[in-house]
Amino acid sequence: MDKPKVLFVSQEISPYVAQSDISDIARNLPQGIKKKGKEIRIFMPRYGCINERRHQLHEVIRLSGMNIIIDDMDHPLIIKVASIQPERIQVYFIDSEDYFQRKFILHDAKDKFFKDNDERAIFFCRGVAESIRKLGWAPDVIHCQGWMTALLPLYIKKVYKDDPIFANSKVVYSAYDNGFEGSLNSKFAEKALVEEVELGDLELVKDPSFENLNKIGIAMSDAVIKGSNKLGAELDKFIASSGKLVLDHPGDDYIDAYSEFYDQVMASEEVLS
Repeated sequence: MDKPKVLFVSQEISPYVAQSDISDIARNLPQGIKKKGKEIRIFMPRYGCINERRHQLHEVIRLSGMNIIIDDMDHPLIIKVASIQPERIQVYFIDSEDYFQRKFILHDAKDKFFKDNDERAIFFCRGVAESIRKLGWAPDVIHCQGWMTALLPLYIKKVYKDDPIFANSKVVYSAYDNGFEGSLNSKFAEKALVEEVELGDLELVKDPSFENLNKIGIAMSDAVIKGSNKLGAELDKFIASSGKLVLDHPGDDYIDAYSEFYDQVMASEEVLS
């Protein structure tokens, strides 16, 4: 029997970025799930603050070279890879000269939110999906962590619904309290459009606020995990009314809880169409 395959997609993973709830879980969870007998792949953005020499990143030529069009502009996709030692867990990085080579993550040196964080999120989600297709690796579970991954469930369910790589994939979305003030670019929904996705599919992010990004991630997933202990009344209410399988915040001993939840999700018959 083949091992279940779990794809982890996170906006932050330690030790490549500073420690946070997301980066710590995104670092430790795949290792724990691998020990549970599941096969894993991991993706994150290649922020410019990541020291490529120290972490021994190198480009994966066979995966790089694709172009992703956002707002009528071509953006070459670069894929890099590194290993977390001593476990030798590979991490794939979505890179772009246009979006991810500045020396900061989401804010500039003056702590101002980057104006193109909307396009960076779109590029990241689309880049992950295209890279997995090129890898030819069909995940049973796709676990999205953080608001920057919120469009990936939509793309998997709409754009790639007939693709054999994703045909049987179940999507899990983890919501965290790592919010930002205000909203992304007002044209976010228009920029996120691709074939098979209509503006109506993006109604939840007509105002692309932090809460609304989480809502579209939740709405388009098969299951939801409360990654933070406190998400706020609005998101708690949305999750409760979503009808999805839900895992409440499991605390510090989360490896067993997540592994069992993946098994439950894979056994579920309901798939969002």
